Amino acid sequence: MTPVPRFVLASASPARLQTLHAAGIRAEVAISGVDESAVGGGPAEVALTLAVRKAEAVGGSWPASLVLGCDSVLELGGQAHGKPRDAAEAIARWQRMRGQSGVLHTGHCLIDTAAGRQGAALASTVVHFGDLTDEEITAYVGTGEPLRVAGAFTVDGLGGAFVERIEGDHHTVVGLSLPLLRRLLAELGYRFTDLWQGSTPDPGH
Repeated sequence: MTPVPRFVLASASPARLQTLHAAGIRAEVAISGVDESAVGGGPAEVALTLAVRKAEAVGGSWPASLVLGCDSVLELGGQAHGKPRDAAEAIARWQRMRGQSGVLHTGHCLIDTAAGRQGAALASTVVHFGDLTDEEITAYVGTGEPLRVAGAFTVDGLGGAFVERIEGDHHTVVGLSLPLLRRLLAELGYRFTDLWQGSTPDPGH
């Protein structure tokens, strides 16, 4: 039986790492150092391009591994929005977002460094935002959370109260689509369940 390679997450996102752990996948973390501001194009294109660049930047340092790069971009009014530069931008962003809907695009690139193969795909989910008051926006931005995440919001943290509903995969909004990861693994000849070995999820959760 072919041993399952190490799994490496080319992302500093705690939410992505927690998503993998909750799904029974133990992952190493390697920060890519890719300059996210250097990529242009439409929101979906940016998300996928950055995911590929992050995976490729890390892949060369991890032989015999599966390396996953991800990147999320919020599309609002046809424009791409990543992490806000500062609190003022986050407040202005939320003033545009409240009561509206956007599309959260998350690019995924999985590289099998031993075989020299890779697969990449995009997952997109529609997010409907609540109609926040100015006071709620100021309080939320004051927590610092919106400054650390693409789109200036989370669905699994403090921002969860401000997301009315989503259309699509919940995990895409968190930053890593598990169904899409399963498909990418299959393309490279692996079963998602193979990665549970030695790290079986707790059935009580």
